[in-house]
Amino acid sequence: MNPDLASLRNSPFVALRQLLDPIQPAANLEPLALTIGEPQNQPPQIMKDALREFDHLYGKYPPVDGTPELRRSICRWLQRRYNLDNSLVDPDANITPVNGTKEALFMLAQVVTDRKRENEQKPAILIPNPYYHVYHASAIMAGAEPVFLNATSDTNFFPDLDLLSEELLQRTSAFYLCSPSNPQGTVAGFEYLKTALNLARKYDFTLIMDECYAEIYDKAQPQGILEVCKAEGGSLENLMAFHSLSKRSSAAGLRSGFIVGDETLTKTFINLRNFAGAASPLPVCAAAAALWADDTHVEINRALYQKNIDIAEKHLAGRFDFYRPPGGFFLWLNVGDGVEATKKLWREAAIRVLPGEYLSGTDENGFNPGSEYIRVALVFDPDMMDEALSRIANCL
Repeated sequence: MNPDLASLRNSPFVALRQLLDPIQPAANLEPLALTIGEPQNQPPQIMKDALREFDHLYGKYPPVDGTPELRRSICRWLQRRYNLDNSLVDPDANITPVNGTKEALFMLAQVVTDRKRENEQKPAILIPNPYYHVYHASAIMAGAEPVFLNATSDTNFFPDLDLLSEELLQRTSAFYLCSPSNPQGTVAGFEYLKTALNLARKYDFTLIMDECYAEIYDKAQPQGILEVCKAEGGSLENLMAFHSLSKRSSAAGLRSGFIVGDETLTKTFINLRNFAGAASPLPVCAAAAALWADDTHVEINRALYQKNIDIAEKHLAGRFDFYRPPGGFFLWLNVGDGVEATKKLWREAAIRVLPGEYLSGTDENGFNPGSEYIRVALVFDPDMMDEALSRIANCL
């Protein structure tokens, strides 16, 4: 077997099952799982209509780069969402539809990592800590060293870019950055994004921007990396940004997203996907095109999450370092000991949450930035969230 497989961590959800399955939840309460970012709102009817209208195309092999109609629908959405002119993004050169962003986030590291560097230094892939577990696995399987960059409340839960050494930056092949951040729900500002992009260009690595929560926000629309590119002269060099319909349209099961960025990287990535990537079926491409063309259902979706944040504030304000997450739909609550709080909530309140420790790496000094926290997903209807958050507040 490939020895690198031994370096992969268990999925946080596997670890959670190992932690909680031996514990009996409170018998008099309905168990509620607030562990996974799986929207419970129904996808809009336009998705279902498109799947039905184009179901005769399931018998055809789909192209690995999606359909022209889908790429153009995505391009028009990017122009609306980020106020871009027509010249910044070419739908046929800069956009790659993908069968779920998880697969693409994993595969892209293999495209941008040079395993045989001239100076024989092992390439590094920078990962915010806490992190999405796919980032870590992608670095390992690309033959790179995953370098955790602690993201704490002191820096708005983003890595401190001023701490990156010259030696590290010179051997960096990629930097995964998520905004709005998962699990903390904070948003990177324009100047922060500009600094990250300029570092990528100065040291010739790829900034991989995970913006899959960009359409789920509380008050202010998060700025995106393409707005920085527009302001910095219009180049997409050294950049690949990810977007998904899973959160935006409550369509996780559609497995549809896209990457936008550097033309050279796009072409190389598509070539790799011709061997190892799963193409989206043509009816799925049609449904995705319909979803990217419509913003009304997104506004309805977003309003439901905002209502859930209101409920969370009602129950938790002033406790556990609660703040209204500017983006996304997770609470990142400081409960002192995330693992013990998780067990207590399951045992006494029949609420399943995710310990922050399972989403974070421990550094050489024994510090784990997630150990004090739990992540709570605000994905159910308001009545159910009111019940769940009331139990959390009372139990803890």
